[in-house]
Amino acid sequence: MAGGATCFQYRDKTASASERLRRASALLERCQARKVPLIINDDVALAKSIGATGVHVGRDDSSIGHARRVLGPAAIVGASCYNDLAAALDAQAHGASYVAFGAAFASPTKPGAVPAPLSLYAEAARLLTVPVVAIGGITAANAGVLAQAGVDAIAVISAVMQADDPEQAAANILAAFRATG
Repeated sequence: MAGGATCFQYRDKTASASERLRRASALLERCQARKVPLIINDDVALAKSIGATGVHVGRDDSSIGHARRVLGPAAIVGASCYNDLAAALDAQAHGASYVAFGAAFASPTKPGAVPAPLSLYAEAARLLTVPVVAIGGITAANAGVLAQAGVDAIAVISAVMQADDPEQAAANILAAFRATG
């Protein structure tokens, strides 16, 4: 967040429910102190229990409608659409706040993720009214390409979390994205 993140997503696929609650609650305090929205990945109940800003769902998670009913109309509800424009149009029609496509590039976090071509981002930006987010393998070296394709935002994991200086890495990626967006 110190590097300029405008939104933060908590994603933890391995911790126990009690540990996820503890971590998400602590993270929410930090996000609120910086006025940065906190999105919970894949867990509507956890988002509701801590009062997170919203949730991000994938194809095997809760539906957008369920998330809206539980979290309310003001919640941010994002949807993973992988490389499927029809899924994004459907997500928008069902009330998604934003849609995410990826992997934009080869990703160490999800090495088997289906690729989402740059042409998809441009088409999505043209057809959708909700923000288009790119995820997967994004670094300072390639963030500008996504901005040029019409992406509204980028989601980054390993390029920041595995960096020697995560704050500087985030700042560099954001600067590269904004320089060409």
